[in-house]
Amino acid sequence: MMHIKNQRVCSIAAEGVHLCRHGKLSWVQVATKCQVFLFDVFVLGAQVFKNGLQMILEDQNILKVIHDCRWLSDCLFHQYGIVLSNVFDTQVADILRFSMETGGYLPHRISTLQECLMRYLRLPDKCVSFLESKEQAVEEDPEVWFVRPLPPVLLNVLALETVYLLRLRLLLFDEIMSDLSTLVDSYLNAFRQGSADSLGSTKISSMELPEELRQLADLYNIRRKTAVQKFQLNEEGFLIRNGGNKKKKGRE
Repeated sequence: MMHIKNQRVCSIAAEGVHLCRHGKLSWVQVATKCQVFLFDVFVLGAQVFKNGLQMILEDQNILKVIHDCRWLSDCLFHQYGIVLSNVFDTQVADILRFSMETGGYLPHRISTLQECLMRYLRLPDKCVSFLESKEQAVEEDPEVWFVRPLPPVLLNVLALETVYLLRLRLLLFDEIMSDLSTLVDSYLNAFRQGSADSLGSTKISSMELPEELRQLADLYNIRRKTAVQKFQLNEEGFLIRNGGNKKKKGRE
């Protein structure tokens, strides 16, 4: 536990049946940049949280990377009294990144972890096939995560899911920070690359929106026009994102 407590960032995933306040939790996986931990909640029970895992999950100083934190958050709170906090949700980040890319539009649905790994990490099918194996195993036996001993192939699935989450977070963070970086670069050059004469008429206390920041509105307008050419709009006004297919005539 001390190794995890000393981290600034870790990734977390969980498996069970109907993972929420009404379901059953079997595994909690935690990965750092150099180690992966698989906590057997089914065998160890609530004691695993009392032995330090709860402190990690609630620690505001440790960033937890999770894909769709809703179900785990509900389960932990109502079954174990744990308030999951300081989370970077890759599913949310994907939606934010899409909205930025399209000038404010939202996609018609959320993305799976497999879709995000292929979209951002450019992983080939063979590298994310473990997620398909996971789905198949659950379809064949919904209680598969409660089998002991758990087959090595499924233990590997548990570990891989958290390992890839750390890489995904780094890339998504860079993506959603890109506009901020662009605007800050413009701010840095706003005065220093201009003439000294122009500074004489500029009031230091002026609160008028600078031209360097107004460009964001123009940028979003361009992105919106591009987006409606690239994607279809559904009846709710959301963009249908299915592999970035070109827009077809008509609407769904």
